[in-house]
Amino acid sequence: MVVEIFKTNVEKETETNYVIAVIKRQFPSYKVNFDLEDCDKILRVEGLELQWNTIIDYVNCLGFLCIRLE
Repeated sequence: MVVEIFKTNVEKETETNYVIAVIKRQFPSYKVNFDLEDCDKILRVEGLELQWNTIIDYVNCLGFLCIRLE
């Protein structure tokens, strides 16, 4: 299992639900959640053979910032 952490600018719970739905539509086996209380508005994604660059592209296409944290 691989876990990737991303910094985002997602602010609202409704926005998190939308982003999660888009990611899960393409990758139904991924576990996806947000921590909006963190200053970096963390997006956490867990899965096998995780395609982190595709996740960044999806979130960016939805109009949000998404940067992989290492």
